[in-house]
Amino acid sequence: MSSTRASTGSSAWTGWAAFAGVIILISGIFGLLQGLVILLGPQASYVVVDGSLFLFDVAGWGWWHVVIGALLTLTAFALFSGATWARVVAVILAVISAAGQLLVMPLQPWWSVIVIAIDVLIIYALTAHGHELSERRAPHQRGSMV
Repeated sequence: MSSTRASTGSSAWTGWAAFAGVIILISGIFGLLQGLVILLGPQASYVVVDGSLFLFDVAGWGWWHVVIGALLTLTAFALFSGATWARVVAVILAVISAAGQLLVMPLQPWWSVIVIAIDVLIIYALTAHGHELSERRAPHQRGSMV
């Protein structure tokens, strides 16, 4: 007698793909909140790192966070539904996130390394095992058509 797990080809990485969706959802919500806080805050900010001065246009940075946060949130919900395009978009957003962390690594090195590591896990889970999310949801969809 075969189990449901064996018939769908699902593995333990299905949980990692779901983890990727949850992390993307949390990141999206935090991005939205951070963007709104930035937009409601002051108009300029600066950071001094090792004698170098970095100036930021806070309003532009705030809108960036709002847009990326909204994209991440929408992608997470689509990822939970098993949409293939959502896996592609999630991987692209994880790559953008990792690249963005490289830009702020001088400011927050440990946080950047942690976020890059999580982004790499997300990319691996969705590229190598993301198809299992749609396969796991496929029996539910087929059953509702009858």
